[in-house]
Amino acid sequence: MNKKGMFITFEGCEGSGKTSVLKRVIEELEKSHLPVLSTREPGGSRIAEEIRNIILDKKNIEEDPRTEALLYAAARRQHLVEIVIPALKEGKIVLSDRYLDSSLAYQGYARGIGIDEVFSINAFAIDKTFPDLTFYLDLAPEKGLERIEKNKDREVNRLDVEKLSFHKKVYEGYALLLKKYPERIVRIDASQTVEEETEEIVSIIKKRLSKDE
Repeated sequence: MNKKGMFITFEGCEGSGKTSVLKRVIEELEKSHLPVLSTREPGGSRIAEEIRNIILDKKNIEEDPRTEALLYAAARRQHLVEIVIPALKEGKIVLSDRYLDSSLAYQGYARGIGIDEVFSINAFAIDKTFPDLTFYLDLAPEKGLERIEKNKDREVNRLDVEKLSFHKKVYEGYALLLKKYPERIVRIDASQTVEEETEEIVSIIKKRLSKDE
């Protein structure tokens, strides 16, 4: 692996299973004694987690879409400078549950602000720190919401209670991003078992790491 580390992000609609798969991927990479750091967005650092609480609180129904987009960008910036960039400089593999593409799909496309407009906000926030690799867990929004209903242990946030039409828009947004960034975003069939998804993802990561050596 090269000295600058590798930044890998996981994306998907609500209920796509990102968090579960990410946990398993980390376990497998650690078995190979690879230097791994797991984090999430929004959040990952103290200030970013506080911003997360504001964004996702179900009480904040009056939250304006542009305010939401700006809050995500602010949390992202703090998370980057405190957590992601230092770890990459140490040569670690940073795996993040969500990043830039979430804002483009959710706020840019589904909220109707515009993908280019939300990208410009985040271009300022991330200062050219793009993922080396992104895994998009592709699952129809109807199935994702069904999973959420069945999982009683999962925290239900403000985005989970949006109407199905919103989640369909998010899905359409991700489809556009998949076409826009085919060299970076890898589609994973999220209707597979967690074990199958993990095996596929770990294999891709290890191949990419071997190329960078």
